[in-house]
Amino acid sequence: MKQTTCFTRRLKIYTTTKEQMEGVIAAETDPEMKKAYGEMLEGCLKEPEKWEWYAMWRIELLNGTPIGDMCFKGLDEKGLPEIGYGIDEEYQGHGYATEAVKAAVKWAFSKPEVNAVEAETDPDNIASQKVLEKCGFQPNGKMGEEGPRFVVSR
Repeated sequence: MKQTTCFTRRLKIYTTTKEQMEGVIAAETDPEMKKAYGEMLEGCLKEPEKWEWYAMWRIELLNGTPIGDMCFKGLDEKGLPEIGYGIDEEYQGHGYATEAVKAAVKWAFSKPEVNAVEAETDPDNIASQKVLEKCGFQPNGKMGEEGPRFVVSR
C-alpha cells in the first residue's frame, strides 16, 4: 500500500497503515469510535485498491504533533465520497479543521471519478458547520443519521 500524503501551510495529512489503524482500534475506549474505526479498516481490507477512501487519515502539525484525524467513508459508484473529521480539543479554534478539509477536498477533486464531496454534522455542532461553509460546502436539504448533510461540487 502506497501512503497518500497531503501538506498544507501548517499540516501533514496522511493515510494510515493497517497496523496503525489496528493500534488506534485497540486503544480506543469510545464504543462508537471503536466501531467506526473498525468499519474503516474493514473497508480497506475489502477494497485495498481504494485504501485512501476507507483509511483513517492522520492530521499532524508539520513538527509531527498529532492533532486529529479525518476519513472518507468510501467512494460510491456516483463518485460521491463523504468526509468526516475531528480535531483534538486542545487544538480546536485555530483553523486546523478548515485547513485539513480544504486539503482533503482538493485531493479528492484531483481524482477524475469524484464529482462532489459530502459531509454530515450534528445540528448543534455549529463549529463543524462553519468549517464546512468555509470549505465551500452547502446544505443539500437532506438529513443523515447524525444531522444535516452538506455537499461541495467541483
